[in-house]
Amino acid sequence: MNLIKLRKWWYILSLVIIIPGTLSLLLWGLKPSIDFTGGTQLEFSGTKDKAKLEQVAKAQKVENFVVTVSQDGLILRTKTVDEAKQKSLKTAVEKDVSGAKQTRVDTVGASISQEITRNSILLVFAASAVIICFIAFSFRKVPKPANSVEFGLVAVTALLHDALVVLGIFSLLGHFFGVEVDPLFITAILTVIGFSVHDTIVIFDRIRENLIKGSYDSFEDTVSVSVYEMLPRTINTSFLVWIILLVLLIFGGSSIRYFVLALVIGVLSGSYSSILNASPLLVTWQELKAKRKRA
Repeated sequence: MNLIKLRKWWYILSLVIIIPGTLSLLLWGLKPSIDFTGGTQLEFSGTKDKAKLEQVAKAQKVENFVVTVSQDGLILRTKTVDEAKQKSLKTAVEKDVSGAKQTRVDTVGASISQEITRNSILLVFAASAVIICFIAFSFRKVPKPANSVEFGLVAVTALLHDALVVLGIFSLLGHFFGVEVDPLFITAILTVIGFSVHDTIVIFDRIRENLIKGSYDSFEDTVSVSVYEMLPRTINTSFLVWIILLVLLIFGGSSIRYFVLALVIGVLSGSYSSILNASPLLVTWQELKAKRKRA
C-alpha cells in the first residue's frame, strides 16, 4: 500500500481530529490554573462535600471563590488572600467539613501570572522560529525540485498540527471536566514540539539521501520509499516512549498526571504527523509548484 497516494485521506483524518478542538479553543479557550490567573488556591483531602465547603467559604466571607472536585478531595480558588485569612479558612474548613484536611496552599500575584503567560507564549514562538532556521540551514543542499525552506515550512506545519491536537483536547477537557493548564503544560507542549520535529527531520533526512541518489522516477516515489524505510524505526521509537509515558500516567502522582497525558497525546500525534502529514505535504507542495509552472 502506497501511504503517500492516500494522503488526501490522512489530511481529512487530521481535520476531523483538529476541528472539534479548534472550535473548542475559539469558543471556550483553555482553563488556566492559578499560575496564569493569579490568586490563592487551597487544596483539601479527605472530603468530597463540595456544598459544605462552599457554605464554609461563604461564612468566612471569601469573595469570588470557586470550588472544584479533584481526585484527592476539593480545591478552593479565590482572589489573593493574606496569610491570616488563609489560616482562618483552614481552621474553619477542617472544623466544619467532615474529614477535610488542608494539603496545599498556592498564592500567585497578578504580576507574576502575567509574566508567566507572556514568557510561555514567547517560548513557543521562539522554539518554532529556531526550528525553521535550523531545518532550512541543515537541508540547504537538498536536490531539486525541493528546497530547504520548503522542508522547514512543512516541518513547522506538522508541528502546529501536533500542538493544535494537544491544545484542542485540553480545551475540551477543561470545558467538560474542569482540567486546568499550568506551566507544566507549556513544558509538555515544547516537549511535543521537539519530539515531533525530531521524528520529522529523521524522515526528511532519508528523503534527502534518496533524492541525492536519484534512484526513483518521481519525487512522490522517492518520498514513499523513504517513508517505508524509516517506518519501523519511527514506530518502534514512538511505541517505547508511549509505553513509558503510559506507565507514568497510570502509576505517577496526581501532580504530573495531566503533564504526562499531554505528552501521551503529543507523542501519538507527532508520530502520526511525521509519517502521514509532513512527508505527504512535501509531495503536495511539489505538485502545486508544478501546476503553477504549467499554468
